[in-house]
Amino acid sequence: MSLQENIQRIRREIDAAAIAAGRRGEEITLVAATKVQSSDTIRAAIAAGITVCGENRVQEFNAHWADGAYEGAKVHFIGHLQKNKVKYLVGKVSLIESVDSVELLEVIARRAQALGVVQDILVEVNIGGETSKSGVAPEDAAELIRRADAMEGVRPRGLMTIPPASGHFLDKKRFFSEMQQLFVDIRGKTYDNRSGIDCLSMGMSGDFAEAIAFGATQVRIGTALFGARPYARANG
Repeated sequence: MSLQENIQRIRREIDAAAIAAGRRGEEITLVAATKVQSSDTIRAAIAAGITVCGENRVQEFNAHWADGAYEGAKVHFIGHLQKNKVKYLVGKVSLIESVDSVELLEVIARRAQALGVVQDILVEVNIGGETSKSGVAPEDAAELIRRADAMEGVRPRGLMTIPPASGHFLDKKRFFSEMQQLFVDIRGKTYDNRSGIDCLSMGMSGDFAEAIAFGATQVRIGTALFGARPYARANG
């Protein structure tokens, strides 16, 4: 299938998952995960209707930004972010989804204040407690949101997670359910924040329908749109 056909198919599947959950497809933002994609592919995706691109690597973001590849779309940074690379993103990306420490939050806030902008962020939650993944423990997420809400230069918008890889529906259901409850709890505790906690980013190519069933407001789709990444094909 062509890229345009893949985008149309994924949008239909998002709509169907939303309707099954008693929601509307318009409530779900499709973030095209453009890791390792070329600038030409990104342009083609935007021409075919993609409105948000998600980048994992600062180096790739910088190259595509300089190339003008994102024209016509917003960009989210969805990968692990090192503090010394914050300067390349603040004021350019519309959302940093992977804030996982007070120290990183402070660096983002300082950079945003220096530029005179307000940077939207999500707190990344390590919902499965995996040592190989970044993200705060679920019990620490509300405090990091509270810290962000009190800072000038940043605006907390919600939560992001990458649950443990599992092919079993019950495992996915448990992790997505826990994230949904955490999101609802935090929204209840921060009802008077400056922005409104309105974003729950979870679900990827293999499980976005399940994520939507548990309240995801945006899903990050790469392989289902662009096909297997080159290194994935090389590794079988």
